[in-house]
Amino acid sequence: MTADNCLLALSGLASPFGGPFDLALNAGECVCVLGKSGSGKSVLLRLIADMDPGTGRVSLAGQRREAFAAPAWRGRVIYQAAEPAWWAPTPAAHFPSAASSRVAELMAALGLGPDLLGADITRLSTGERQRLALVRSMVREPDVLLLDEPTASLDGASTLAMESLLLQQLRSGLGIVMVTHSREQAARMSHRHFEMRDGKLHAP
Repeated sequence: MTADNCLLALSGLASPFGGPFDLALNAGECVCVLGKSGSGKSVLLRLIADMDPGTGRVSLAGQRREAFAAPAWRGRVIYQAAEPAWWAPTPAAHFPSAASSRVAELMAALGLGPDLLGADITRLSTGERQRLALVRSMVREPDVLLLDEPTASLDGASTLAMESLLLQQLRSGLGIVMVTHSREQAARMSHRHFEMRDGKLHAP
């Protein structure tokens, strides 16, 4: 599949902090990016999500990013930081009421009890917040997920539960670009993986 008819295409994407990046991601594909802290992995994800200014071309299903309003782009290509932001005191306030059954389904798949929806966000563990953030992202039904170390604060069982859910979504056509420090995780999850060194992607 060429860059013109893949799901997500990057061409010459760059900022003063990394790039240029060229990548073609197919529907149903997971690409993992490994590398040392500070090598530019998060820079890549933030550039794709249009969270930071940069140059180059980004397209979704052949449509240039400039054709989307910023909120529309960030709803279809969702960036999830390693420690996602929350803007309301409880998780429930971050989910549309119409999606309650889907939220419950995703939470159960990740080992999260329904009582957490009414909990004080600040009293939840980092791992609970990471999993709830994934639920928040998936409920929006994006085309692409940009995941920055989504299991960094999870134990082994919770990590495997999240990976299982992500693999299920891949089979439904979701595209994923995932930053991870774990080669084992990259082997389990990715169709392809790259090393980030000095702000540039390198094939293994």
